[in-house]
Amino acid sequence: MLSDTAKVKGLKFTFYGGADEVGGLAVTVEDGFGKVMFDYGLIPKDPPVHPLEAPPVDEIILTHAHVDHSGMIPWLTSRYQVPVHGTYPTKEVGRLLMLDSLKVARMEGYFEPYENGDVDDTMSLFTVERFDRGFNIGGTEFIPRMAGHIPGAAMFEIRGENNILFTGDIHTVETRLVPGAVVPKADVLVIESTYSGREHPDRKQTEDGLVDKVKEIVERGGQAILPAFAVGRTQELLMILEKTGYNIWVDGMGRKVNRIYGKSREYVTSHNDLKRACLRAYAVETNEDRFRSDRADVIVTTSGMLDGGPALNYIEKIRNDPKSGILMSGFQVEESNGYRLLNTGHLEINGVLEKVNCEVQRFDLSAHAGHSGLVDFVNKCDPETVMLVHGDGDRRKILADEFDGRKVFLPKKGDEIVL
Repeated sequence: MLSDTAKVKGLKFTFYGGADEVGGLAVTVEDGFGKVMFDYGLIPKDPPVHPLEAPPVDEIILTHAHVDHSGMIPWLTSRYQVPVHGTYPTKEVGRLLMLDSLKVARMEGYFEPYENGDVDDTMSLFTVERFDRGFNIGGTEFIPRMAGHIPGAAMFEIRGENNILFTGDIHTVETRLVPGAVVPKADVLVIESTYSGREHPDRKQTEDGLVDKVKEIVERGGQAILPAFAVGRTQELLMILEKTGYNIWVDGMGRKVNRIYGKSREYVTSHNDLKRACLRAYAVETNEDRFRSDRADVIVTTSGMLDGGPALNYIEKIRNDPKSGILMSGFQVEESNGYRLLNTGHLEINGVLEKVNCEVQRFDLSAHAGHSGLVDFVNKCDPETVMLVHGDGDRRKILADEFDGRKVFLPKKGDEIVL
């Protein structure tokens, strides 16, 4: 059933961001162990959307590296010098994304919420945790669990009077890059709802369709440009395309992420497959490489939403070539350049709105669980209380309606829930 915010003393949740919106997740949990902040991210819109200002906290837990979960952590640690917990890939990739977020703010003239040195301070406060190995906060055990999504993404199980599970972002099926999420039992579940009411197509069919389209483009004499998120999507695309035998180039931050994931053996489905795929691709390192990019059959490059990065330079070269194609595979925020391309056929390049005349197609390779995956996860977890976060406003009700007999909350930004 659907419940209003409770008003009794006990376990307390406060939602500073990412409750009734996708991204910007920031939630404090208070009990006998103190006040713990789970994630503190921003939404990478134009301009970025920041979470509400957080109060002093005792410790910070970072579920994974994506900027909509990590992007404001340095602001938090610059004010409250407290420990930050997360996995090795989350720490190393998170550092890249925090610094990149600051770089984008400077380039675009956005508010800069912290400085480079604050990122270094965050790293100095970071304690690396491992899956299924508990650690102690205020006398209570916290246990990271495999969340799927991207390498190193962790759910956190809190074992106390009420067993709590905070999922962050999850994917419930195994992909080429990461295993699917495990499903611990819990009394209280705080779970993402990004794809409430929506399903993903069969993943194998999507991958096969992508490979077929790349082959079609290359064999007709064109070049395939694959804009990709540096974290997770770049690596997965390289693995999907590795056996095509084509000349594949990789550009952008994904190259650095490749190296970090190469040191993250326990966090990926197959370390050998990932290593082989990354070695198989030619890593673009210089502008000279980019000038001769017509030698590549396929280019996997940032940014995934086409709001910057090398992708726009490559697209400028092929946008009027009907034999070539732009193959999108990531979620596109409505204000993004990629969203504009998919919906209007136009793209802003160097400040000019250009018509794109080459082929454009989208493939759904989401790293989030679809509606049925979320329902199955909740039912297997079997909580008494469910809080649906990281979802689009009222769309969460579609998911909430699946859980008769459970107490379900749909918090909004700024809400408090006390159990």
